[in-house]
Amino acid sequence: MSGSIQNQLAGKRVVLGLSGGVDSAVAAILLQAAGADVHALHMTNWEDDDGYCTAADDLQDARLICEQLGIPLHNVNFSRQYRDQVFEYFLDEYRDGRTPNPDVLCNREIKFGVFRDYAKRLGGDLLSTGHYAQSDVIDGHGALFKGADKGKDQSYFLHAVSAEALAETVFPLGTMQKDEVRKIARDSGLPVHNKKDSTGICFIGERPFREFLSTYLPARPGPMRTPGGEAIGTHQGLMYYTLGQRQGLGIGGRNDRSEAPWYVVAKDLDDNVLIVAQGEHEMLFSKRLIGTDLSWIGAAPDGLDGEFRCTAKVRYRQVDQHCQIRPFGSDRVEVRFDERQKAVAPGQFVVFYDGKRCLGGAVIDEIG
Repeated sequence: MSGSIQNQLAGKRVVLGLSGGVDSAVAAILLQAAGADVHALHMTNWEDDDGYCTAADDLQDARLICEQLGIPLHNVNFSRQYRDQVFEYFLDEYRDGRTPNPDVLCNREIKFGVFRDYAKRLGGDLLSTGHYAQSDVIDGHGALFKGADKGKDQSYFLHAVSAEALAETVFPLGTMQKDEVRKIARDSGLPVHNKKDSTGICFIGERPFREFLSTYLPARPGPMRTPGGEAIGTHQGLMYYTLGQRQGLGIGGRNDRSEAPWYVVAKDLDDNVLIVAQGEHEMLFSKRLIGTDLSWIGAAPDGLDGEFRCTAKVRYRQVDQHCQIRPFGSDRVEVRFDERQKAVAPGQFVVFYDGKRCLGGAVIDEIG
């Protein structure tokens, strides 16, 4: 834990989002050790009885953790809010041929939105989660920083959380490495010490993605062509593919072609055509993008009235890329990178940094 919030935990009621996994369980241990009055809140955000959803098992793990640590557990169902505020956006983006990142909206709308409101009803002074990130209060405003574990840093997914929410949030794992977290869980005898980390989109789990999506959006097969217009195969629906995708195209090993891999390089939505190319094709790369729904954590950075330089990520775990940004209009931004970026996907997020501090971000709208 970091910053001024850490020094104010003793006697404070901290409402912790407890998923039933190892990270939030260790967060509970650390909060208790700091003298906080910890209340755990387990959220149900998706209800689906098809064998893929692990909500029931996760709730049972949360109960066991709370029994062992002696902290009260509250359980709340946010499935309706999740469908209205996150899942509908997810479907709309796929309808438009884009590649959304619902985890960013889940954090903003659910974990630091309706969860925050519910925590206040429980008398919570502060919020907490098991995210690998760091928060602080600077000049009276909440700020977000990268987690110390470079491989687990989750600031990318938290960039749309408001400064007001961050000012009331503590991330106990922010200064830790994942192996340290596992060791604390193991040494404490937590039953989830070796539980597998959840991956992918939270409500999809381990289920086949195409099968899941097709239950909500009817597939529209169409031609797969090269940039020159040569027919090369058939796609199963543009929504199933993202720019830069290499696997699952079904066009490898052609006798009339080299063995270089094929990539998705564009989508023609009007004619329902998937454009693919072999190797490091120029269409895979871009040095410029336009972002929309621009949001800063707190006030916009100084210097935006002229050339403003910072670093950015266009995907989770990407190494920070140097760039120049120019906001225009009320919520749009032009980003020009020093180096070409591979497979920038509209619908994903570009997230801005000043060193370890996360400044905010925008939805990638256009690339060029």
